[in-house]
Amino acid sequence: MPERTVTIVNQVGLHARPAAQIVKLAAGFKSDITLAREDLEVNAKSIMGVMMLAAECGAQLQLRAEGPDAEAALDALAHLIADGFGES
Repeated sequence: MPERTVTIVNQVGLHARPAAQIVKLAAGFKSDITLAREDLEVNAKSIMGVMMLAAECGAQLQLRAEGPDAEAALDALAHLIADGFGES
């Protein structure tokens, strides 16, 4: 299963708007996608799951995907997160 490790770089962390961006982007892929932080692993297509991660600035997340477009999904999500969700 492909995996990427990403760091939350925006100052306010993973709040509602970035969580919604993750879910919206993940929903566009056929693969099963999960996000993990420490011992908590959640479905990246679930807003409640993503919000439960409560990831602050500097937190590391593991992105995992399994399916026909797994690599593309991970690349897109890693780019979104590395870009700080477009927040300044």
